[in-house]
Amino acid sequence: MDNKDPEAEIHPLKTEDVKVQENHENSVERRIVNKQSSQLSRLSRWRTAAFFISLFLCLIIVFAFSFIIPCPERPVSERTWFRNYNHAVAYQFLAIQDVNEDKVQDVVFAFKASNGSSSFNRSCLDEGLPSPCAFIAAVSGTNGSALWERPAAEEVEWLECGIKQLGGPKALGCLVVGKPVSLTAVDLHTGEIQWRHSSDFGANYTVLTPVAVIPDVDSDGVQDLIIFIATGDKIKTFIHSGKNGKQIGSTESLAVDGKPRYIMLNLVSSSYFLFYTENSLYAYSLKDLYSAATGMEIKLPSFQQDPQWEKNIDSTTHRLSLLSFGDIHYLAKIPGQSRENILVVNSDMATLINAHNLQTLWTLNVSRVVSEPLLGYYKPDVLGIVLESEIGPNRKKVMVVESGSGTVQWNLKLNSRAESPGPATLPTADHRSTFLIWGEYQVPGNETRSKAPLQKLYLFHPSYTNVLLELRNSTDQIIAFDALLFERSRHACYVLLRGPQPSEEPGTVSLMKRKLKEDVSGSRVIWLSQVAVDSEQYIRDRLYRMRFQSRV
Repeated sequence: MDNKDPEAEIHPLKTEDVKVQENHENSVERRIVNKQSSQLSRLSRWRTAAFFISLFLCLIIVFAFSFIIPCPERPVSERTWFRNYNHAVAYQFLAIQDVNEDKVQDVVFAFKASNGSSSFNRSCLDEGLPSPCAFIAAVSGTNGSALWERPAAEEVEWLECGIKQLGGPKALGCLVVGKPVSLTAVDLHTGEIQWRHSSDFGANYTVLTPVAVIPDVDSDGVQDLIIFIATGDKIKTFIHSGKNGKQIGSTESLAVDGKPRYIMLNLVSSSYFLFYTENSLYAYSLKDLYSAATGMEIKLPSFQQDPQWEKNIDSTTHRLSLLSFGDIHYLAKIPGQSRENILVVNSDMATLINAHNLQTLWTLNVSRVVSEPLLGYYKPDVLGIVLESEIGPNRKKVMVVESGSGTVQWNLKLNSRAESPGPATLPTADHRSTFLIWGEYQVPGNETRSKAPLQKLYLFHPSYTNVLLELRNSTDQIIAFDALLFERSRHACYVLLRGPQPSEEPGTVSLMKRKLKEDVSGSRVIWLSQVAVDSEQYIRDRLYRMRFQSRV
């Protein structure tokens, strides 16, 4: 029979209806597909337009930053500059701060003269001071040009710069302690006087330095100052507002048994002032000093007392009974793993004390130390202490001591003048330090001690333990010396302030900044042992290429 669908033969009309419905559905699907295709086509065109517009905007921005908007000019620092002041004397103060905010460190110092430099043509009479008087000057670290000069006092007893909130919540200033007694706050960036306040320190006084900054105690939003004045066998305490210089509370006297010095130690929730003389060590909490001066209690985190310390402080004399050291020459704060420790240096020993429990961590036999202990890194990231000790007439030993164990890592014997500057350190990119030392090296067994050893500046880096570089030989009287990175992680320099001091006749005061590499390239290589590992020129080249890295 025929191959016809039986269902179609039986229901012919139904088959026709199905065909009509299928055709209708196909037509609808085609319209939907055409509509979607049209929409996708329009969306594709929008995407293409957006892509080209974005690309065009990016090209405009790149073009603008490359050719139209100028890049900020980086200050070009001169390798060496000098600045001279005639008919002047210089004070032993040298502060390094970024005065003009160009990210290059500048130099602030003090000198005494009848007039300032020709750059400003300022005189003592401009500030109502007799002539000659003390000037505070800021000099650019890039080229030595004068940034500002200001007659500040008849004489300068102390100068301290970089004090935050001095004169206002956002201010950064310098505090000048002058004679006759006056406190002057100077804006670090402009040289303008923020406030000046006279005070009565009494007769025959000595300012204990540095001036301590304490939390805001008068609720004016600015941290305050505490100043200690030594007169005879007493220490007078003055608390002054950092905002306007006015005295807060009354003057309080502390009894001591000799010529005192002090350090401020910050514990976890308290602050203590340690006063030391040749025979005794005294401890006062910040809370005690504030309460005695004002007769009031204050609740601030650093105004609490440490129970462990209070157990070891005599309630009557305030002597720190646990630390019975005699003939104390220096106290220094040494960073530890979790808090600062205390280095006590007397005539024949250096001792590191745990500031938490006041227990001895280590002791080291050392003769009379002649300069402030200095921090540096002999091994990578292992803190060391630089000690200079007297070992004979015009003779000293320089030691680098590991702070954690008291082990001597390196030492060197030099001839030295009594007035030679102290050492300095610079952080290097290998997580160690470059050490700068003053003295006169002589080959062992061939020493010819003179009454006045030469002042030579030496460079030592732990990568060459048997090498010294002799950088320069100075015959002038050096008043102040410092070394630092003038820019972040680069431009290692040292600064020298030379000339007569206030007790001498006026003359030429000279301020000099010199890039360290300038001296390294022409230095003399000194072998501390007979074994020469590399050629002298190779050592110069390697130390010349040495990179520096600022520590946080």
